[in-house]
Amino acid sequence: MFIEQGIRSENKFWKYLLGSGLIILMSFIGQLPLLVAVIWKTFATGEAYPTTNDGMMHFLEANLTLFLLLISFVFAFAGIYFVVKYLHNQTLLSVTTSREKVDWSRIWFSFGLWAVFTIGSTLVYHFLNPELYVLDFKPVPFAILFIIAVFLVPVQTSTEEYVFRGYLMQGFGNLAKNKWFPLLMTSLIFGGMHFFNPEVSKIGNIIFVYYIGTGLFLGIVTLMDEGMELALGFHAANNLIGALLLTSDWSAFQTHSVFKDVSEPQAGYDIIMPVVLVYPLLLFIFSRKYNWSNWKEKLTGTIHFNN
Repeated sequence: MFIEQGIRSENKFWKYLLGSGLIILMSFIGQLPLLVAVIWKTFATGEAYPTTNDGMMHFLEANLTLFLLLISFVFAFAGIYFVVKYLHNQTLLSVTTSREKVDWSRIWFSFGLWAVFTIGSTLVYHFLNPELYVLDFKPVPFAILFIIAVFLVPVQTSTEEYVFRGYLMQGFGNLAKNKWFPLLMTSLIFGGMHFFNPEVSKIGNIIFVYYIGTGLFLGIVTLMDEGMELALGFHAANNLIGALLLTSDWSAFQTHSVFKDVSEPQAGYDIIMPVVLVYPLLLFIFSRKYNWSNWKEKLTGTIHFNN
């Protein structure tokens, strides 16, 4: 059982609080290159230091900003490895899956399924609303973006999955002795983590339905499948294809993508539809392919300690 692999009497919840602090510290250390680059440009050009998140995202060249942003996740992932191995005396595999080894076929299936859906739905929406998207393809900047994204976006998404669906899922399991509380808490914290994203100020708090709903979906997938592989593939496809295919002036990532969204951001069916329609459909597909059963026990059951 995946969540039970971290349930040990010596894994007190304070260790997870300490471990989370260490991971956050490593993430902050990883943000220093971006800070240094911004400060250097202010001295070199005389431009004022950006005081807003939007200003920071547009201060440096887009590919450089993306690279420096993603570097922080490399540091954070190193923090996860250190905390899991030396603070909790667990292997990284134990917070990845209950299987004997990582099932890469699951990762690729989930990645491919969501990549096809994302590309297809974006192209359909562009066909139906051509005035809202403009072709913004520039070969050289896109090639650089492609290299950065392929190597570092999966690190970013995997780091988030290891923190929420792996480390904290098991941590809250130690605290609550059940499965519904870890599922709920990791989803809420995952949604809250996006509070400072520029999309929130543009669209409004309704977007948290999408953020928290996505966290809940990924948590359900992890608990039902007894591992993070499907969540890892989905999250990587969501962010990687998004970074390469579509950007806007108000999105969290500013990239040299193929298309640019020039519409005025607003809350619409595209915020609610994934949560109430698309995610249930994906759960159905996964459940049929991997023969999921005993939903109530896996999502809300009691956890027993492994001494």
